[in-house]
Amino acid sequence: MTPRSSLTPTAHPAGARRREALRAALRAADLDALLVTDLVNVRYLAGFTGSNAALLVDAADAPGDEGRTVLATDGRYTTQASAETPELPLLVERECGPALLHALASGVVGFDSAQVTVDALDTLTAATGAELRRAPGLVERLRAVKDDDEVDALRLACAAADAALAGAIAAGVLAPGRTERDVARELEERMVAHGASGPSFETIVAAGGNSAIPHHRPSDAPLAAGDLVTMDFGALVDGYHSDMTRTVLLGPAGAVADWQREIYALVDAAAAAGRAALRPGVATSEVDGAAREVITAAGYGEQFVHPVGHGVGLVIHEAPAMGATATATLEAGMTVTVEPGVYLPGRGGVRIEDTLVVTGSGAEPLTASPRDLLVLG
Repeated sequence: MTPRSSLTPTAHPAGARRREALRAALRAADLDALLVTDLVNVRYLAGFTGSNAALLVDAADAPGDEGRTVLATDGRYTTQASAETPELPLLVERECGPALLHALASGVVGFDSAQVTVDALDTLTAATGAELRRAPGLVERLRAVKDDDEVDALRLACAAADAALAGAIAAGVLAPGRTERDVARELEERMVAHGASGPSFETIVAAGGNSAIPHHRPSDAPLAAGDLVTMDFGALVDGYHSDMTRTVLLGPAGAVADWQREIYALVDAAAAAGRAALRPGVATSEVDGAAREVITAAGYGEQFVHPVGHGVGLVIHEAPAMGATATATLEAGMTVTVEPGVYLPGRGGVRIEDTLVVTGSGAEPLTASPRDLLVLG
């Protein structure tokens, strides 16, 4: 092991709690250790944010006595690792996973088979005499339920997106003649100005007929009077992603068609039904069903072409799944999106999306931008 630098160490108490929760899962799965190679999971468990790392979590360790739970990274990150994870031993090697197994592993060691390629598994097997066993999803299931620090980061990310949208509207950015790309760039710059490190995914701005394409990429198409304009965007704060969609209408009011108001009201009602269905113990498929039933009853079921939402956190799409065939059950502390939509090819579409945290009795929206129909101009 390499001696730790004393440069600005920052303890990661949340990581210690998370590692102890993982150890309980390891013991329940009859695993002696888990090799964590996904960098998002390494960050979640240890606080380390470098681009090359692995973590070996030993099931026999205990809080304050984690001598066999070891972080590995290469020589570029020794100072950073010392600052971000001072409580863990550090192994400095370029090939992090094999080095950890070679130096420390024994017994039955789990690995995330959803992350490790066939070739990488051959390398890991050659590095150790331990028995390697598939153990997918152990960390992801822990990540699905957020602690207070995570919810606080998500709250800040949502606030940055809310502020960016409010500022763009107040500045007249959403106006005929501006391009989809203009609006996307403005939203991203404003999120950074309000504390984000960047956008949490590629911003979607879709105007007119493009709003019927759920994941349209912004183009140089100009906004025009009478357009539905859908904006799906989020802010990244402390590694956590917000996600929000709002659809507005470009006026003047006389340019707005009845069908546009109709589908907006329909999607708004479906989103409200989905949000109302969020509470502990409810199957996520039921949330999808609550929103989908509203749209289907109005005759637009075939135009709602995606799941009602998804989990959100260190990854923009993470557990729990929120579609019609999902098998997850909601728990307090889960953060999810509710985002029904109706898309009429060649005409336009509407999507309304919020990020919410499940509470003991329901759900609290973390995104606060108004959902009422907004006609600009």
